[in-house]
Amino acid sequence: MICNLCPRSCGAERTETAGLGYCRMPAAPVLARAALHHWEEPPISGVRGSGTVFFSGCSLGCLFCQNEKISHQDFGRAVTPARLREVCQALIDRGAHNLNFVNPTHYTHVLAALLSDWRPPVPVVFNTGGYDRVDTLRGLEGKVDVYLPDLKYLDSGAARRYSAAPGYPEIAQAAIREMVRHTGPCRFDDNGLLLSGTIIRHLILPGQVNQAKAAMDWVSRTFEPGTVLFSLMSQYTPWGDLSALPELNRRLRPGEIRSTQEYMENLGLDGFTQERTSAKEEYTPPFDLTGI
Repeated sequence: MICNLCPRSCGAERTETAGLGYCRMPAAPVLARAALHHWEEPPISGVRGSGTVFFSGCSLGCLFCQNEKISHQDFGRAVTPARLREVCQALIDRGAHNLNFVNPTHYTHVLAALLSDWRPPVPVVFNTGGYDRVDTLRGLEGKVDVYLPDLKYLDSGAARRYSAAPGYPEIAQAAIREMVRHTGPCRFDDNGLLLSGTIIRHLILPGQVNQAKAAMDWVSRTFEPGTVLFSLMSQYTPWGDLSALPELNRRLRPGEIRSTQEYMENLGLDGFTQERTSAKEEYTPPFDLTGI
């Protein structure tokens, strides 16, 4: 295939065994882990866990990525579409509340085909960095129940410096609007689990409190109350070689977390915050081909 799935529009060739685009991935899905995950937002994880399927490769270049083993180092195993369905079914059989496809942007074509032929008995979650093309997302309409996008930056300079993603703010905003158009307002079952809807995430970065506030301002201005949920994440942990980014080479200060959480409360945004204790390396799952 000649790939233009993500906003980079590489036009690169991706065969079943090799990829020449920014994500470096072949057309066939490459998976790193499939397991029940208990550290998502409460209406996603529930009590039994979210059935997470982690894809390798990435269309972003975040220099602080905690999942760098799979996003930058390309660890994973190529599988057939039939095997991907078996992996998903195994998670459902173990009691997963939903199927949670993590970092799937560059495999949207695979998911669109899978979900055209098979309707899982649990909600389907598209868990993404927010760097998505609207045209590509339209292929998922009616197939994805829950979108879980990041809104990482409202400043193009920060997006370029930290994630090599020029144009990220405008691209993510358009993508999120499209996602909300697909799902409509959040709907829950009797146990408080999310059946459909959009949860917008923002990871607070050190020294970037104003970035977090700008993200919250945009969500508050753009969507009517009750339309979306907002997840303010304080789990940032310095990761990898940050020698060129000394401003990111520390954990969040208590005042940064407190300031952003108070801002969210004052805006009246519905959603979730994290305890400072969530900023631990053990919250990063082991990428060891479990479930693949």
